[in-house]
Amino acid sequence: MTDLLNWKHRVAEIAEAGVQQTRKMTPVERDAIARALDVLACDDVKASYSVRALGNGRYRVSGNVLARLTQKCIVTLEPVPRELEESFNVEFWPVEALPEPTDTEVEVFAAAEIEPIDNGVIDAGRVIFETLAASLDPYPRKPNAEFVWEVEKGTEPATAGPFAGLRNLKDKQ
Repeated sequence: MTDLLNWKHRVAEIAEAGVQQTRKMTPVERDAIARALDVLACDDVKASYSVRALGNGRYRVSGNVLARLTQKCIVTLEPVPRELEESFNVEFWPVEALPEPTDTEVEVFAAAEIEPIDNGVIDAGRVIFETLAASLDPYPRKPNAEFVWEVEKGTEPATAGPFAGLRNLKDKQ
């Protein structure tokens, strides 16, 4: 997924004051993101973020992503337009400075998200893609869309429905 958004920053080129970026996806990038996220369309995606040095070779990438996309309704399969706005805050550390995994419990939302700096490069595009993917509605639904189970004519209610086949198997045993 890293290659979908080639929004990378070489650590050696990051000024002491950091980097401020506002980027908008190109049509090619939006099409690739739509395919990767399995959405009908990715109409607009804009990200504003900063990369700031924390010291000891560590950096923080923080900002937000705004997106307009279209998902498929899980009931009617019709298009469902969505507008998303999500923020992100990720630290990038040199590989040798990454904390060792422990067996102790950690509060998920209290722990900092830490990623390795890969070959001297901070991959902001991957962070933005993952933020966008995590913010999608897993069950998009059009307003007032209802699934109505229709029983075939001439079928008894006890032998109809989504679990009728299982009920018939149970009766055979």
